[in-house]
Amino acid sequence: MHTLVWLRSDLRLHDNPALSEAAAQGHVRAVFLAAPGQWRAHGDAAAKVDFWQRNLQALGATLAQRGIELAILTVQDWSEAPDALAAFCANHGIADVHINAEWGINERRRDQACAARLQALGVSLTTHHGGTLLPPGSVRTGKGDPYRVFTPYARACRDILRSAPPAARRAPAAQGPALPAAAVPAIGPAVSPALARLWPAGEDAAHARLRDFLDAGLPRYHERRDIPALDGTSALSPYLACGVLSAAQCLRAALRNNQGEIDSGQAGARVWITELLWREFYLHLLAAYPALSMHQPMRPETRYLAWRDAPEDLAAWQQGRTGIPLVDAAQRQLLATGWMHNRLRMVSAMFLSKNLLLDWRLGEAWFMAHLIDGDLAANNGGWQWSASTGADAVPYFRVFNPITQSRKFDPQGVFLRRWLPELAGLDDKSIHEPSAAQRHAAGYPEAIADLKTSRLRAIEAFASLPSAPA
Repeated sequence: MHTLVWLRSDLRLHDNPALSEAAAQGHVRAVFLAAPGQWRAHGDAAAKVDFWQRNLQALGATLAQRGIELAILTVQDWSEAPDALAAFCANHGIADVHINAEWGINERRRDQACAARLQALGVSLTTHHGGTLLPPGSVRTGKGDPYRVFTPYARACRDILRSAPPAARRAPAAQGPALPAAAVPAIGPAVSPALARLWPAGEDAAHARLRDFLDAGLPRYHERRDIPALDGTSALSPYLACGVLSAAQCLRAALRNNQGEIDSGQAGARVWITELLWREFYLHLLAAYPALSMHQPMRPETRYLAWRDAPEDLAAWQQGRTGIPLVDAAQRQLLATGWMHNRLRMVSAMFLSKNLLLDWRLGEAWFMAHLIDGDLAANNGGWQWSASTGADAVPYFRVFNPITQSRKFDPQGVFLRRWLPELAGLDDKSIHEPSAAQRHAAGYPEAIADLKTSRLRAIEAFASLPSAPA
């Protein structure tokens, strides 16, 4: 009999608990279930599906070198997963299946259905935790409740991780002669070669990017991470989203560079570890509150917000034609690269949900449809934070002014000129807020919202909600 590792958002050889444990039990096979219909239902970006496909191809070649065969099964959606997995196990003499947990409601229901179907065959399904630093549900308040505020959650995580950081899991040894690498079928629409080149696939590429960040980016991360014109962030989020790189690998790397300190030492390392814990927090919330997977706000009173119906404003925001330079530059970066700088995600999200008073779920879906690092927990968490509908969200009366943000974090307009070439000839002051004459000469639109009056409109809409905090 053989063991099987069912790969999902964990497309890596190293530090993969499910793969490591399956291989330790004996001869192991690997399987990946491609579900194009499910991905369409989830609104996943073509860039994301392409990235996963390229990483799957790279992992398949690596596994084949160690004599481990990777099979690709295609199902329409997760409802077909139990039968497909059961048939594979029956055909290949599989006694045990190992997986790393996923926390979206559709994925949890899929795994429950698969466990029941396999149990009927006498096949066990064992769940491991390879996607988080700590298992969701294991960090709770003194009353035993899930944390809803980040700061005490992060403090509790640090207390645990300081004494017991996650141990690395061994990669499986070769279990036989090298095999031909399995061909990965096309599982999504093609993307431009230029976009694909921005995000090279495979563990080697992910670790090279991590090393570069540790050497050049981490020491000044706290100073540079909010400046969109610089490569001041790690740009590792796509690799974390599909599990080519684990959060534990990132934490251990940060600790090595910070003399083992998790909350002292270098400022850059401390701040980056905090960002890893924000990722952890949003996964913790997704696991604790399944309604987040079903388009529901964390704060129930915000269900009654009178969102505007303004399709022309939505289209202008989507295409980078709002007349607010920083918002437009951010949207154009997303369309061209499949990625948006994190501060600009907040600025863009607040402009949509506050200044335009459009439903945050429209923006959440737009981001997911274009982000190469699209991740339900992080995307939903970020949007609900910005829209003041989520756990530990920004207070509703705090609204980023995108012009102020632009002047503060892109004072010379370097980022603006990169993505808004029509404004490149303006001086460093005017480019953040062009005059009517400058807009006309450049062919750049007037702003679709007055920042002052639209901010007051949003505050009034939130303040009028039942039980809304003061």
